Amino acid sequence: MNANHPEISASTRGQQITLRSAAELADALPFVLGFHPTDSVVLVALHGENGRFGGRVRIGIPRAPGEWDSTADNLAECLVETSVQRTSPPDGIVGFLCQDPGPGETAGEVYERLRPFAQRLRTACGALDIPVYEVLCISGGRHFSYCCPDERCCPPDGTPLALSGTSVMAAAAAYAGIQVRGSLREMEDRFKPTGGPGEAQQRSALDAAAARVVPLVVDGAEEQGKARLRETTLALAGRLLGRFAEPPRRIGPDGVRRGQAALDADDDARVEPAEAAAVILGLQDRITRDRLAEWMEGPEGVAAVRLWRVLARRCVAPYQEYAAAPLTLAGWAAWSTGDEPTARVALNLALDADPAYVFARLLHQACNEGLEPEALRSCLRGERENRMAAEKTAAAHARRTRTRTRTRTRGARPGGPRPALPKAGTGVARRGRATPGSRPAGRASTRPGGPAPRHGGRRGSRSGR
Repeated sequence: MNANHPEISASTRGQQITLRSAAELADALPFVLGFHPTDSVVLVALHGENGRFGGRVRIGIPRAPGEWDSTADNLAECLVETSVQRTSPPDGIVGFLCQDPGPGETAGEVYERLRPFAQRLRTACGALDIPVYEVLCISGGRHFSYCCPDERCCPPDGTPLALSGTSVMAAAAAYAGIQVRGSLREMEDRFKPTGGPGEAQQRSALDAAAARVVPLVVDGAEEQGKARLRETTLALAGRLLGRFAEPPRRIGPDGVRRGQAALDADDDARVEPAEAAAVILGLQDRITRDRLAEWMEGPEGVAAVRLWRVLARRCVAPYQEYAAAPLTLAGWAAWSTGDEPTARVALNLALDADPAYVFARLLHQACNEGLEPEALRSCLRGERENRMAAEKTAAAHARRTRTRTRTRTRGARPGGPRPALPKAGTGVARRGRATPGSRPAGRASTRPGGPAPRHGGRRGSRSGR
């Protein structure tokens, strides 16, 4: 950079890259975020004498200029608080205003239109005693500086951005395995309904599922009905996840690499409208959603991101708000598996769908503060282990109960319990016949040589003769 700007160090997984100009700084932004920001204001913290990149915050540029003051204040405070929690307050800040020209607008006009916002960002950071070394406007394939007065490096009509993959930062990122996943708008569109002809069928399926499921999840519904719904949703979601076990076919039969749209279409074909509707409605139950958040690691977590992305795309109007649950699960699984750019995009969209969705707010805050997901992973692992242990204990108890029941009923006569055996020396009369040891009333013993009953002290004759 020129004499008014310090050199800035960017890190790509251990490699230190020195950025010496506004052009190199503009080129580095997609690698810092993992995507090309569109309609975004970005602040990046700098630490140390060399201006090492630290935390960053991003938000959409407010459409109403009246909101610029509060947005600038909130962004500056958020970045400083996040930096303090992670390491230390930033020693400097660089900012970016990224917005493509509107219809009939030029990149230079965007630059001038956003100038008051850039100035407000500088004063908001200055109020916190943090200097702003640079604010760049990136629009229409060009970058403009709001801070550099030297027209030799920062002309007023802007400077073309470097060709993709030709900068030092791009080379270092490629060597480190860092990918830029396209523009922010492209990443967001992968989570939104496509507007295709299948939306009407999906809407009908959602209507039918809502009529069946909503009465079971509202406040006051019977717990037994909720429990059955949870079991059904978990079982169906598990079957759907199995369909995403294999990685997408990135190379077609002709040997040509397939585009992202084709891969997403393949994923959509794995889920029927009725299946998607049933899981989307079932996810509105918090306990069900938390159980499915356990799909968070390894191949299972990667497959879960694809499944939740499909379900988010199926939340067609007027069911947009229902997308908060699958979007939050997608953000959590992406963050847990190391895909932070996708996580940030999904969680932002979840809050757009439902700003009061608590799980999305907590995850969004933790991700932006640079926290590690392991703490939440450990908690979910513990809950799963406890539940599995409880289920194992219950199953063992059920087996013992069945065994005792079979033992008690073995040999019993049909229709009733097994009769007790008579005691020695007694008999039980059945069907008018005497059994050994019994004497029916009114009859004497007929055993040969048996004693006859006495009547009045005299031996009498046998009765019945």
